[in-house]
Amino acid sequence: MDTALHGLRLDRALALLVPEFSRSYLQQLVDEGAVQLQGRAVRKPSTPVRVGEQGVVQLRPTPQSQAFKPEPMALDVVHEDADLCVIHKPAGLVVHPAPGNWQGTLLNGLLARDAQAAQLPRAGIVHRLDRDTSGLMVVARSRRAMEALVRMIAAREVTRQYVALAHRAWQGSGRQVDAAIGRDPRNRLRMAVVDLAHQSGKPARTFIEPLGSHGEACLVRCTLETGRTHQIRVHMAHIGHPLVGDATYGGAPAQGLARQGLHAFRLAFVHPFTQQPLDLRAAVPADLASACAAWGLDYNRA
Repeated sequence: MDTALHGLRLDRALALLVPEFSRSYLQQLVDEGAVQLQGRAVRKPSTPVRVGEQGVVQLRPTPQSQAFKPEPMALDVVHEDADLCVIHKPAGLVVHPAPGNWQGTLLNGLLARDAQAAQLPRAGIVHRLDRDTSGLMVVARSRRAMEALVRMIAAREVTRQYVALAHRAWQGSGRQVDAAIGRDPRNRLRMAVVDLAHQSGKPARTFIEPLGSHGEACLVRCTLETGRTHQIRVHMAHIGHPLVGDATYGGAPAQGLARQGLHAFRLAFVHPFTQQPLDLRAAVPADLASACAAWGLDYNRA
């Protein structure tokens, strides 16, 4: 080790010695015993290094580095042209690789389906649906389309509507929920309605219209004006109607529906290049349709 590194923690020394790799990647190498000092594996990143010590770093592939691989899978494409496609994502399919789901994601399927996807950030994915939310997603197939779609979504020029099956009867007419969303300070795996004067977060707005109500449940149509993480799930729980099957936000399985009762049934926008109006719909999947029917709620009204 150089004299300038003497006394530094191992993880800090590595970050200076091999800056072309991320700290998280180097941390994984330490955890796996792939870093040696004086011929012995060192697993504590806080270990101080000393001048004159010899070190060896064995580079290894990580789950992240192996994640962006093509994986053939059946995808339900409801519209496609040279610049974009719209996919009906089933519940259970993760959109993007992340811890616990490094393979078998929609991104992997897009890479296998379309050679152009490898040339685009995130294989052209411009917005996401939660793993257990079904429905329509638009995906870019060209760089110009990706830039245009990102701009259009930010400018609220893309209409995204959902049907949601929630606990408890609905009272009154439709309503607008205008409540900022940020990380839940008590559980970092959840989102929550936050007060921006005291907590970090972003403004979020959802328009909610009732489609039917039962003594134990209601069916509503939700239109997003913003697209925050878990927005509909958080807003519905916030107004006292957690989604059926959504245990994260206070819901519970019912009528055979174990995943959150949320389906992105409509996606509408003007094609950024052909100027053709696209108004696409996806049928409510069988599990959600069955739960609605058990309560006599008509999802076709959406």
